Amino acid sequence: MSTLYLVPTPVGNMEDITLRALRVLKEVDLVLCEDTRTSGILLKHFNIKNKLMSHHKFNEHGTAAGIVERLKAGNSIALISDAGTPGISDPGFFLVREAINAGIAVQTLPGSTAFVPALVSSGIPCDRFCFEGFLPQKKGRKTHLENLQNEERTMIFYESPYRIVKTLEQFAEVFEPERQVSCSREISKLHEETVRGTLQDVAEHFRKAEPKGEFVIVLAGKQRKKTIHINNQTNK
Repeated sequence: MSTLYLVPTPVGNMEDITLRALRVLKEVDLVLCEDTRTSGILLKHFNIKNKLMSHHKFNEHGTAAGIVERLKAGNSIALISDAGTPGISDPGFFLVREAINAGIAVQTLPGSTAFVPALVSSGIPCDRFCFEGFLPQKKGRKTHLENLQNEERTMIFYESPYRIVKTLEQFAEVFEPERQVSCSREISKLHEETVRGTLQDVAEHFRKAEPKGEFVIVLAGKQRKKTIHINNQTNK
């Protein structure tokens, strides 16, 4: 039976791939990827010889129909991204929706994604959180942040090294400079680093130390004000 598999790939350390992911990448008829050069390195590392086809955010609307037809014809296809789980700030949603609408089975394998280790190691409450991914770079950015001012859950954002300082400074303006934040970069790689503290302190750190690598920002939610109930009793 034809199936569309969403296969997570390592965000850094090659050892983080699962045995099931390796088996699926070997057995499917085709592997869809963002960049055939990047994914070619991954497959070569694990001695997997399979066909690669480019499927990224700039062509996914044009290629999805043909991929669905191949699935309907009986092919099994795996979708991977350059790193992490497809569909999490990467291509995947559109193709999954089209496959589901066509009656194709969709299976997502558990595996690597950057925000989970960043959240769990942040020291910020992780029982309730919301994933915001990449913020709009210009239009709607300020409004989006203002809409999150009263969010009580922990918030998770992705950011590039080129905008991390500016983003932290903007967070300090919108959420208050003393709000707790954790910034993780190069997750599972040789130079993995997590910097924790207030927004103003972490922003100052990266003004002095040149930021490198993709970042996961874990921002504490707004603290709920405690209500004090006073029980008035009349002495008799």
